[in-house]
Amino acid sequence: QVQLVESGGGSVQPGGFLRLSCAASGTIRSDATMGWYRQTPGKQRDMVATIITSGSPNYADSVKGRFAISRDTAKNTVYLQMNSLKPEDTAVYYCHYQVPGWVNGRRTDYNYWGQGTQVTVSS
Repeated sequence: QVQLVESGGGSVQPGGFLRLSCAASGTIRSDATMGWYRQTPGKQRDMVATIITSGSPNYADSVKGRFAISRDTAKNTVYLQMNSLKPEDTAVYYCHYQVPGWVNGRRTDYNYWGQGTQVTVSS
């Protein structure tokens, strides 16, 4: 079992900033990809940023240049620095942990999610 605990959400004005943290515990694998997704009511959960163990990040186009993801492997913690926040960034942000695996002889991934933390950007 993998447990993901998020923190750092809140309410800010446009142009403000927040830093989200996600600490993973349990059976942690070195080949795991960690990241952040977000979801608003009536919409699907979309990738915001991911990062692999080596440190290579991947960002959604909508947040490039504004958000930065980082990872502390020793602490099994991933961070999301969110700058220049916009109202459209308002969502529940979910920490994500993904590892490759095999199920019934076929390649698949194991996905784990945190409970989510609310980020609200408004005037």
